[in-house]
Amino acid sequence: MDDIKNIIESLLFVSEEPLTIDRFKTIISGTETKDLREALEDLKADYEARQGGFFLNQVAGGYQIRTRPEYMEWIKRLLQPKPMRLSKPALETLAIIAYKQPVIRSDVEHIRGVDCGGVLRVLLERKFIRVLGRREIAGRPLIYATTKRFLEVFDLKNLKDLPTPKEIEEFGSSLSEDVNATANQDQLEPEISSETEGAETETPLKTVESELPAENVQTSTEVEEDKPDQNSG
Repeated sequence: MDDIKNIIESLLFVSEEPLTIDRFKTIISGTETKDLREALEDLKADYEARQGGFFLNQVAGGYQIRTRPEYMEWIKRLLQPKPMRLSKPALETLAIIAYKQPVIRSDVEHIRGVDCGGVLRVLLERKFIRVLGRREIAGRPLIYATTKRFLEVFDLKNLKDLPTPKEIEEFGSSLSEDVNATANQDQLEPEISSETEGAETETPLKTVESELPAENVQTSTEVEEDKPDQNSG
């Protein structure tokens, strides 16, 4: 098929979610996996060579056209999206599920040390996690796992792209060194200008809420700030 690349590009353009190779094969009948991959790589090379406003990204097990991060400022002016936020308890719970899945509620609560029922409901509503079924033990509890939406929002090809415990530890050590270096610099420069004296400062490590990446401007679902969960820690 001579125009397979153009067909793929048009499908990617109108799709609101990443398209997998299997999905392409279903839509474009008679095509081989090899031909589809070659066309996708050619299309990706075309975008990189042009260095325009968007690029072809592999995410959530498929392919998706995304705008380049350096133009986000202007896109926000047009779309005026609401900030995508999750509370600290929700992020902690989501991280546990991502690394321990498939997992049941009692396992998550054992790690966090608090009730997680309300947080799990929020994550289900946001489509970051899903129910796989029930574990065949007393009470037949629900089994939870992450979704493609989770991979898409956090810009992951698959779960193997999650940072390893070693990488997290190294990042934490690097962050601690930066904080210590800043503290030492403050000791060397004790003077405070009149403009900043008494002003409130924020420490990223102690913020209650963390912003999620908002690179994919095609996603129409707006995520509002979590309401306080009285049952979760």
